[in-house]
Amino acid sequence: MSEHWIDLRSDTVTQPGDAMRAAMQRAEVGDDVYGDDPTVNRLQQTAAEMFGYEAALFAPSGTQTNLIALMVHCGRGDEYLVGQEAHTFKYEGGGAAVLGSIQPQPIANQPDGSIALADIEAYIKPDDIHFARTRVLALENTIGGRVLGADYIAAATSLAHARGLATHLDGARICNAAVKQGISLRDATAGFDTVSVCLSKGLGAPVGSVLCGPTKFIEQGKRWRKMLGGGMRQAGILAAAGLYALEHNIDRLADDHVNAAALAQGLSAIDALTINAPQTNIFWMDVPAAACEPLRAALERERIRATVGPRMRLVTHLDVSALDVERTIAVFTAFFKDWRNNS
Repeated sequence: MSEHWIDLRSDTVTQPGDAMRAAMQRAEVGDDVYGDDPTVNRLQQTAAEMFGYEAALFAPSGTQTNLIALMVHCGRGDEYLVGQEAHTFKYEGGGAAVLGSIQPQPIANQPDGSIALADIEAYIKPDDIHFARTRVLALENTIGGRVLGADYIAAATSLAHARGLATHLDGARICNAAVKQGISLRDATAGFDTVSVCLSKGLGAPVGSVLCGPTKFIEQGKRWRKMLGGGMRQAGILAAAGLYALEHNIDRLADDHVNAAALAQGLSAIDALTINAPQTNIFWMDVPAAACEPLRAALERERIRATVGPRMRLVTHLDVSALDVERTIAVFTAFFKDWRNNS
């Protein structure tokens, strides 16, 4: 049995490689709350330029950058339109409501991850004291590994702007979307007033996200970041990892997409599993409920980490190789052969 663990739970589990660690070690630092950390400043300038915005703000997490964006876009009692499957609604602890007094208006996502334009239109509130004021359309790309098409994004953001709304993109995996579509990062974020980009998922940094937007917006965001506990001091050590990620780890996301496709194809040969073919580095499969507990134990024995359940997500990333994919397929195949014979 290999000593190497294969971790398919998320692309958040990536480890910084030697070159990234070296960049962190030699990073110039200063007090970022005073604005004098040169490496943080360079990361922010680089991110703003790459994604097509005036300015950017480095923060510890994508949860915080999304929350900062919503708190600048919205006042107390305002609302944002958001998909029911979206991270900003479902997986960020209700922070917009709890900490920002901002009401989410969740809307059903379509099978492709989009929100129907008719639904966006229908959920924009009239100017009436009975309703929260609709301020923002928040989309996510990729969402559950699915890529929102450029034509859809153009139509949705144009609709929002025509109705007086701001637009925010939870672009935690926007680089995956851009690589998959073969478009520039600027084209991938076109139409959005602000975007949050995660550096610690497929890009491989150990920590951090950047919020990009207009200069005045980012200045307001700094105040909220401070109040939310995101004002870091000699943060250049972390920013150096983010810079390395942006400069070296975007194009290689295509490898993760290839590995996810190979893993899905290999697992699809197992009759007991129903696979949703991946578009990027994430896919879902249905597992018989009775198989979940023994499968979890079998994977643990074989040093494979996965979140096992009847609806199971598998994620590839820079620490999952083509050989890891082959071994994972072999382990699943052997398990389900035995399980079928013994059930």
